[in-house]
Amino acid sequence: METPGLIVHGEAAPFSTALRSLVNNPLYSDVRFVVGQERQEVFAHRCLLACRCNFFQRLLGSEPGPGVPSPVVLSTVPAEAFLAVLEFLYTNSAKLHRHSIAVSFGLGPLQERCVAFIEAHSQETLRTRGFLELSAPALLLLLRSDKLCVDEAELVLAARSWARVGAAVLERPAAEVAAPVVRELRLALLAPAELSALEEQNRREPLIPVEQIVEAWKCHALRRGDAARGAPCRRRRGTLPRKHHRFLDLPFK
Repeated sequence: METPGLIVHGEAAPFSTALRSLVNNPLYSDVRFVVGQERQEVFAHRCLLACRCNFFQRLLGSEPGPGVPSPVVLSTVPAEAFLAVLEFLYTNSAKLHRHSIAVSFGLGPLQERCVAFIEAHSQETLRTRGFLELSAPALLLLLRSDKLCVDEAELVLAARSWARVGAAVLERPAAEVAAPVVRELRLALLAPAELSALEEQNRREPLIPVEQIVEAWKCHALRRGDAARGAPCRRRRGTLPRKHHRFLDLPFK
């Protein structure tokens, strides 16, 4: 039986530093990206991206032809978020801040860290350009969280702003843009006066399905959190207390 060889581990910090120096570095780069509305040019290394991420493996799967390859255009991805993703792929770590929300490309560990960061800095994040540029699946993931440190009334306003931006970019009605995500807004948490104001605004600027607002009113009328099936009533970490919450019977978990 062959004796297993000795495994020698080098220091992680110099290795990470060396790889970080290659992020957006044209040295030895064999793939270019044009990222965001500003069309920022970003340099990367095909083999590293493909072996670290299935998204890039599929995107870069074909061999480049002769000559200088055309850049890969990712116009809907904010440049700061894309660079944060690259840093994570190259070094297995990334510095996140409120201006770079990166929850894409199917990177589970990075996605989890981003969501945790947003949950802890919810109010600041909602005011950033990065929030308005989130994809619908990314926003859906956030709105399903119980740990957002923000009140539901602010979330409704933020979702409306997000839908307005999406409607302008995609040239589609805001209600259509918002359809995949608004079901996760917990309207039953709003007080009756807030719900009435929302209903009036929704008449002027449709965003939320009428039946969803009706479900929230049912929770108020019957004073039971389970009064309307499918109407989320569970409080989030940042939900401000309101008198009717004692009837919902679904405290924050």
